[in-house]
Amino acid sequence: MRLVEITPNNYEAALALTVCPDQADLVAPVVKSLAEAYVFPELAWPRLIYDGDRLVGFVMAILAYEWGGNPDDVRYGLWRLNIAADAQGKGYGRYAVEAVADEIRARGGARMFVTWAPRAGGPEPFYLKLGFQPTGEQSGDQTVGVLDL
Repeated sequence: MRLVEITPNNYEAALALTVCPDQADLVAPVVKSLAEAYVFPELAWPRLIYDGDRLVGFVMAILAYEWGGNPDDVRYGLWRLNIAADAQGKGYGRYAVEAVADEIRARGGARMFVTWAPRAGGPEPFYLKLGFQPTGEQSGDQTVGVLDL
């Protein structure tokens, strides 16, 4: 498995990536993530997840942002995680989260944040299994979780 930068040669494949239909309301499509990465280039770290030559997912970290505009609360986090519908349950999500954690550590971060929709069939069990703990905060209607690195 490896992470790959998005380029003119692979962005169309990235745009075609879709999650399971029952997850479509849980994570924005890759096209929205790439638009956000374009608008916030100093914050976004988007990557494609490959297994050999096969595209299996997309991940985007958010790097050193001020939570709630507070300069004393700078955070790093997992902004998006999209695993292709036919590639789920094979360890690609775990790999992506660990790769983002490595990037955050390399940039001096000590904690990684993530948000999730608290609903049946949502990603909460996945994040809790990886060691994220709810902070008690909400971001809109999303639960905020944190992982000490």
